[in-house]
Amino acid sequence: MPYTIVIAPEAAEDFRALKANLRSTVQEALETHLRHAPAKVSKSRIKRLRGLSRPQYRLRIDEIRVFYGRDRGNCSFIGFGNKAKIKVAVL
Repeated sequence: MPYTIVIAPEAAEDFRALKANLRSTVQEALETHLRHAPAKVSKSRIKRLRGLSRPQYRLRIDEIRVFYGRDRGNCSFIGFGNKAKIKVAVL
Protein backbone atom coordinates (compact mmCIF):
# COMPACT_ATOMS: atom_id res chain seq x y z
CA MET A 1 0.00 0.00 0.00
CA PRO A 2 1.51 3.36 -0.98
CA TYR A 3 1.83 6.01 1.72
CA THR A 4 0.22 9.41 1.29
CA ILE A 5 2.80 12.17 1.44
CA VAL A 6 1.63 15.11 3.61
CA ILE A 7 3.74 18.26 3.90
CA ALA A 8 3.22 20.53 6.92
CA PRO A 9 2.81 24.26 6.12
CA GLU A 10 6.18 25.09 7.71
CA ALA A 11 7.85 22.32 5.71
CA ALA A 12 6.19 23.63 2.53
CA GLU A 13 7.86 27.01 3.15
CA ASP A 14 11.23 25.27 3.61
CA PHE A 15 10.62 23.27 0.43
CA ARG A 16 9.79 26.37 -1.62
CA ALA A 17 12.94 28.06 -0.29
CA LEU A 18 15.12 25.38 -1.93
CA LYS A 19 16.64 26.04 -5.35
CA ALA A 20 14.64 24.60 -8.26
CA ASN A 21 17.13 21.85 -9.05
CA LEU A 22 17.20 20.75 -5.39
CA ARG A 23 13.39 20.80 -5.20
CA SER A 24 13.29 18.45 -8.18
CA THR A 25 15.88 16.12 -6.62
CA VAL A 26 14.03 16.11 -3.29
CA GLN A 27 10.69 15.44 -4.95
CA GLU A 28 12.10 12.45 -6.86
CA ALA A 29 13.72 11.07 -3.69
CA LEU A 30 10.49 11.40 -1.71
CA GLU A 31 8.66 9.35 -4.33
CA THR A 32 11.47 6.80 -4.64
CA HIS A 33 12.26 6.21 -0.98
CA LEU A 34 9.17 7.16 1.01
CA ARG A 35 6.09 6.39 -1.06
CA HIS A 36 6.22 2.63 -0.35
CA ALA A 37 8.70 2.05 2.52
CA PRO A 38 9.27 5.16 4.67
CA ALA A 39 10.46 3.11 7.66
CA LYS A 40 13.06 1.09 5.77
CA VAL A 41 16.23 2.23 7.53
CA SER A 42 19.50 2.20 5.62
CA LYS A 43 23.06 3.20 6.44
CA SER A 44 23.24 5.99 3.92
CA ARG A 45 19.70 7.32 3.34
CA ILE A 46 17.10 6.87 6.07
CA LYS A 47 17.92 7.09 9.76
CA ARG A 48 15.53 6.46 12.65
CA LEU A 49 15.89 9.29 15.16
CA ARG A 50 16.06 8.10 18.74
CA GLY A 51 14.77 10.01 21.74
CA LEU A 52 12.31 12.10 19.72
CA SER A 53 8.60 11.55 19.19
CA ARG A 54 8.52 13.90 16.17
CA PRO A 55 10.25 13.75 13.75
CA GLN A 56 10.75 9.99 13.72
CA TYR A 57 13.06 9.76 10.70
CA ARG A 58 15.64 11.68 8.67
CA LEU A 59 16.12 11.19 4.94
CA ARG A 60 19.43 12.33 3.49
CA ILE A 61 19.38 13.65 -0.08
CA ASP A 62 22.78 15.08 -1.05
CA GLU A 63 23.25 18.08 1.28
CA ILE A 64 19.53 18.30 2.09
CA ARG A 65 17.98 16.66 5.14
CA VAL A 66 14.27 15.82 5.27
CA PHE A 67 12.67 15.19 8.67
CA TYR A 68 9.42 13.23 8.79
CA GLY A 69 7.16 10.94 10.76
CA ARG A 70 4.78 8.22 9.64
CA ASP A 71 1.42 6.93 10.85
CA ARG A 72 -1.57 5.06 9.42
CA GLY A 73 -0.59 5.26 5.79
CA ASN A 74 0.64 8.86 5.94
CA CYS A 75 4.17 10.14 5.69
CA SER A 76 4.15 13.62 7.29
CA PHE A 77 6.98 16.04 6.63
CA ILE A 78 8.09 18.39 9.34
CA GLY A 79 11.05 20.11 7.74
CA PHE A 80 13.54 20.34 4.91
CA GLY A 81 16.94 21.94 5.20
CA ASN A 82 20.55 22.22 4.24
CA LYS A 83 22.91 20.11 6.35
CA ALA A 84 25.03 23.08 7.44
CA LYS A 85 22.03 25.18 8.53
CA ILE A 86 20.49 22.30 10.45
CA LYS A 87 23.73 21.69 12.37
CA VAL A 88 23.76 25.34 13.46
CA ALA A 89 20.11 25.16 14.54
CA VAL A 90 20.68 22.02 16.59
CA LEU A 91 23.82 23.34 18.33
